[in-house]
Parts: sequence; structure tokens; C-alpha cells
Amino acid sequence: MRYKQFGKTGMQVSEMALGTWGIGGVGWDNNSEETRLDAIRAAVENGVNFIDTAPAYNGGEAERVVGKAIKNMGARKDVVISTKCGNVFVDGTTYVRDGSRERIRQQCEDSLKNLQTDYIDLYLIHWPDPKVPFAETMDALNQLKKEGKILHVGVSNFSREQMEEAGAFCPIEAFQPQYSMVHRDDEALIKWAAQQGMGIMTYGSLGGGILTGAFRELTTFNASDSRTRFYKHFQEPMFSKVMELLKVMDRFSEEHHQVPLAQIALNWCARKEFVSTCIVGAQSRKKVMENCAAFAWDLTDEEMALLDRAVAQCLDQ
Repeated sequence: MRYKQFGKTGMQVSEMALGTWGIGGVGWDNNSEETRLDAIRAAVENGVNFIDTAPAYNGGEAERVVGKAIKNMGARKDVVISTKCGNVFVDGTTYVRDGSRERIRQQCEDSLKNLQTDYIDLYLIHWPDPKVPFAETMDALNQLKKEGKILHVGVSNFSREQMEEAGAFCPIEAFQPQYSMVHRDDEALIKWAAQQGMGIMTYGSLGGGILTGAFRELTTFNASDSRTRFYKHFQEPMFSKVMELLKVMDRFSEEHHQVPLAQIALNWCARKEFVSTCIVGAQSRKKVMENCAAFAWDLTDEEMALLDRAVAQCLDQ
């Protein structure tokens, strides 16, 4: 595993962070609790020191699994835990934004309990809540910092204008955007955030799994599956464009002794100078270890340029 400075926080984090949306057990493939716990163990054993979770991942279930795994390993001091606030998972299907002071404090207390810890390394606002002034939301985070319950503050899914407004009330130290070969809409925003000294943690780094090459034909998922609801490249017309990109990645795989496509996608993302860490969701030891192996080798500058060109040719049409 390789490590990078995480913005101005002073933290050194692994270039791969373990994402736990799927580990929460809703919106993705289902696995036993032991399989999910073992995935977390595998990540830590292979040098991943950054775990990203959220109370919105199945009403705190992902946090509880993370907390159980880390406690059983005795690894709390070795792991940077990022969790979130301001987004509530209700009735098993719906997400509701709530950036109120009361909700922020309650979610923090719940997260501390779920994670079996007395502090959270990085606390992110999951989504901006247009109904609540940033002054109120950020003041709540300032207070939690003063109390030592959270160490650093970040945001996810914010625009530049929202970060500038919210940052006037509390310094924003991290930004979590969606970013991958198949989602580069916010690249200019990400570069700007990195220039401000924020640590950049990209989610959807494998495009919800489409960049692994596991899906070569249009697949119908359940309506509640995140690959139907959230990641639109699993649908036409984007799907066919991604398939053309996979053909190029297949050639790269052959040139690198049949490395999995996921490793090429992660290598590409991690090589971007403005990316601190790539969040990758995996629910099994096998997949975690396969993803970690992406950091045992590097794409060359020439290969990066070829991939960038292929991404543009296949997707920017």
C-alpha cells in the first residue's frame, strides 16, 4: 500500500480507502456479516488505514459493522475513520437531507456509539441541505470539534459556492466527490478544492463496479439497487460508450500480464495528483485484496496519457 498526505490535516492516508456503502447491506449485493467483517479485516491487514462510512448506509448498520471489526482487531489507533452527517436513511428506501443542529449532534452521538469510539477522525456533511443555513450546520460542527468528538471537518457532494459559503463558518479540510474514468464532471472543482488544501477522497472510483469489466451486457438490477438508482452509466446511452472504454482497458490488462481491470481504473485515479485517496467499496476479502494489489505497480506517464485519450474518445461524444 502507498500513502499520501491528506490535505492540510496532517494525516497520512492510504491511497485506497475502504468504502462501506455495500457493507451496510442495502443497495448492493448481500453478504453475511462475517464476510463483511472479514473484508474490513483484509483491508486493514493489507495496509488500508482509511475507512469511509455513514449513518445513511442502512440506518447505521455499516457503522456498526465497522465498529465491531475495528474493535475486535484492536486497531482503532491505526485507522482513520470517516463518517458523515446531514443525511438520514428512512423507511428502507428514502434518503432525507437534514443539516439542522439537532440532527447533526444526534447523528454524531449515534455514530460514536455505532463505531464504538470516543472520537471521529473526519466528519463529513453528506449532502448540502438547502433548507438549513450553513451557519447553523457548521456551528454545530465547530462545537463538536471543541468537544473533541470530531477532529476534522469535510463535505461531500458540494459545489464550489457551497464550500465557500460553508467554509466561512468552519474550515473545510476534506472534499469527497464522485470521480472515476466514467464520471469526470467535477474535475475542475476537485482541482480547485485540492488547491485550497483539502484532502480529496473520491467515491465511485470503480464507477459502481462497471470499470471492473464484470458487466459486459445491460443488466436489470432491482429498483432499489444503487446501480439502477444512482450510477446512470449502467443504462444507455452511457453503457455502450463505457463498453468501448473497457476494450481499451482489456488491451492494457494484457500488456500488464492480465491484471484485473479494477486495478487499472484505481491506478488511473490514484495517479491523478489532485486525488489523495480512492474510496473503493468491497464486501469480500478476495475483492479487497485484488483492489489493494493495484498499488503494487504503476501506470507509466505514457500509459496515463493513452488512457486519458481513450476516456475522452469513448465518453466525450
